[in-house]
Amino acid sequence: MALTGEVKAGLATAAAALAVGLLTLNHALVGVFYDDGLYAGLATALATGHGYVHPNLPGLPGAVHYPPLYPALLTPLFGLLSVHAAAMAGKILNAMLNAAAAGLISWHVTKTELLGQGIPRWTPHALVFAAAIAIPVLATQGVLFAEPLFSVLLALAVIEADRGDRPWIAGAAAALALLTRSIAIALVAGIALFLLLRRAPRPAIARVVIPGAVAAVLWGLWVATHARQIDPELALGYGTYFAHVSQAGLSAIKVNLRDMPRPLDALAFGWIPFRWVYNVLAAISLGIGFYGLWFVLRRSAIGLFLVFYVIILVIWPHPPDRFLWAVLPWLVLVWALGAIEIARRWRVARIPVALLAVIALGGYGYYEYRGFRGHWWELQARAISANFAELLPVIQSLPDSAVVATDDEALVWLYSRRRSVPFYLERYRDRDLITPTPAEQRAYLERMGITHVLLASSTSPSAIQLRALLGAYPPWLTAVYRWPDGRWLFAVNRGR
Repeated sequence: MALTGEVKAGLATAAAALAVGLLTLNHALVGVFYDDGLYAGLATALATGHGYVHPNLPGLPGAVHYPPLYPALLTPLFGLLSVHAAAMAGKILNAMLNAAAAGLISWHVTKTELLGQGIPRWTPHALVFAAAIAIPVLATQGVLFAEPLFSVLLALAVIEADRGDRPWIAGAAAALALLTRSIAIALVAGIALFLLLRRAPRPAIARVVIPGAVAAVLWGLWVATHARQIDPELALGYGTYFAHVSQAGLSAIKVNLRDMPRPLDALAFGWIPFRWVYNVLAAISLGIGFYGLWFVLRRSAIGLFLVFYVIILVIWPHPPDRFLWAVLPWLVLVWALGAIEIARRWRVARIPVALLAVIALGGYGYYEYRGFRGHWWELQARAISANFAELLPVIQSLPDSAVVATDDEALVWLYSRRRSVPFYLERYRDRDLITPTPAEQRAYLERMGITHVLLASSTSPSAIQLRALLGAYPPWLTAVYRWPDGRWLFAVNRGR
């Protein structure tokens, strides 16, 4: 059976994205970006028969922060291979998933002519490929994050929703996406509303909603059953997502509304030295994006998904950066459609829009050039990895019964197999992050049964909390090892 031109182009896009992804693999330790270590820990717990629990925490509490699909996908790797080999295999898997998502998007956009008729056939492929190899995307896929798996499932769900004759596949893909990242509730809602507006038969809409509802109920039951096992001081990092909203309320909306375009503007216009020029171009670019979204809403389920997705990000009390990289190819295509439609409808706007597109593409190309030249995708991971590579031999020499309070606690557990808990604590009070008093922190550390405190960096926020703890309870901790640059290992003196 001969392959169509759209399929060949999609395969070419996927192959090119995979080649870049494999060439930019890093050898950093697992856990340098925190979530990746927790994913790996969950996979290890599943592989060793402990269940879906956090193996680094005392008492092995059930995991309620991360849905289980991505750790389950990693489970065979961490069950059969060493931590280092499993990490590399997981990074290769992520590169393959990211490439598959790029290929699917490229093929679908071409086949459905999402950008309209008369556009050169290479245009969507080039745009998707450029987005798939953005430095932040490469940094995300180069650690064990769930975004690449989410991107593939998102593409599958949108493709089947747009196709319309196999809604059960769209529903299944959306349900699996929900079990990968909880924010995929936006995908279930977006597809259902898209089909409803298209006046799809009710059974078709039900085939989309029911799998997602079942997945949400099952995961919700697990969360409700195990949430109390998480210490209240760990609510933001290990507890349910409701902890973030319950603490911060809706205080993030005002800040996030202004901040939402920032990561994308930085890619295209970050080189501009004049702030007012940057702001003007960013504002015009945002308007073009909204205009493109207006057309996408009527052409593809991705439009309504993006609307619900952004609404969640506006409420969510965290910077939007990482969340936007998972949908970057779709955002680029939406913007391109806006620019194309403006140029089609208003002849007078063709030259200004073309000029803005050239500036944006040139700026992005310059950003990518500097990023590839400086290996930006791995700089932070490599630095954190090198730091902990110096610390781990001492931690490994501690007794098996040791419980260490530290930063990047999942990384410490993965490579030392010593129980480890977060040292740094914070909680929201409206939009502001506040830290506990020394008394509150000591009470938490004693509940965890810690035997040692590791200060991995003298300039980290943990150093501030540690100094406050030492000032309030001088006899409680005794320094037992010192590394250069102010890194310390302390032993706990019980009863003092």
